[in-house]
Amino acid sequence: MNELITYLTVSLGGLISQVAGAIIALIVGLFIIGRLNKLVKRILTSSSKIDPTLKPFLGSLTNVILKIVLIIGVIEVAGYRATSLVAILGAASLAIGLAFQGTLSNFAGGVLLLTLRPFQVGNVIEVGGNTGKVEAIHVFNTVLVTPDNKVISVPNSSVSSATITNFSVKDKRRVDFVFGVGYESDLRLVAKTIEDVVTSHPKVDKDPAPFIRLGNQGASSLDFTVRLWCNSADYWDVYFDVMEQVTDAFNAKGISIPFPQMDVHLDK
Repeated sequence: MNELITYLTVSLGGLISQVAGAIIALIVGLFIIGRLNKLVKRILTSSSKIDPTLKPFLGSLTNVILKIVLIIGVIEVAGYRATSLVAILGAASLAIGLAFQGTLSNFAGGVLLLTLRPFQVGNVIEVGGNTGKVEAIHVFNTVLVTPDNKVISVPNSSVSSATITNFSVKDKRRVDFVFGVGYESDLRLVAKTIEDVVTSHPKVDKDPAPFIRLGNQGASSLDFTVRLWCNSADYWDVYFDVMEQVTDAFNAKGISIPFPQMDVHLDK
C-alpha cells in the first residue's frame, strides 16, 4: 500500500512538474513572441527596400510561424514527443484538412494576391460589395477602410476569387453625368451652358475633350449625357463641383430642371 502511495505521489508530482513547466514555457514563449513581433514590425516599417504591400503579410506570417514553433515546444516540455504528435496528426490528416479548409484557402488566397498583385496597400478597391482603401494584406484576410472610416476584414479566399475593381491603378478616371432639362428647353443653350461650366473647371482635362450630347428622351425630361476626364485623385472634387455649378448655371439662364409629372385630361 505504501508503495502504491509512493508511486502515485511520484507520478502526480512528475505530472504537476511537467504541466507547470509547460505553462511557464507557454507564458514565457508568448512574451518572447510579442517582443519578436514588435521587433519584426519595426524592421519592416523602417525598411524602404520591402514592398509596403508585403510588410503586413510578412509580419502576420512570422507571428503564425513563431506560435506554431511555441506550441510544439510546449508539447515537448509537457512530456509528449512532437514526432508522435505529428504521426497522430498525419493519421487524422483528412479530418484536419476538412477542419482547416477555410484557413488554408485563405492563406493560399493571400499568396495568390501577393503574386498576381491586382491591388496594393493604399489602393481604393471594390470587392464583394465593399469599397475602401486597402490598409493591409495579412496571411488570412485583407483589411479595407471605408470612406466613413469603418474597418472591413475580408477573407483572402473571397478576395482572390471575386471580381475586383481597382480605382487607383490608373492615373485618369472618367466622370459621368446625366443632366435632365425640360422639353421646352433650347438644346443648343443647354449644351453651351454645360460646356462653359466643364471647360472652365481647372481639374477637368482638355484632352480628351468633354463629351456633351443629348442621350435620352425621358418621360419627363430631355437627358444630356456628359463625360469628363480628370486625375483619379480629383474625381470627387470634379463630380461635386460640376454638379453644383451646372445646377446654378441652369437656374441663372432659366433652363428648367424637370421633375416627374403627369398630365390628366378629363373628357366632358
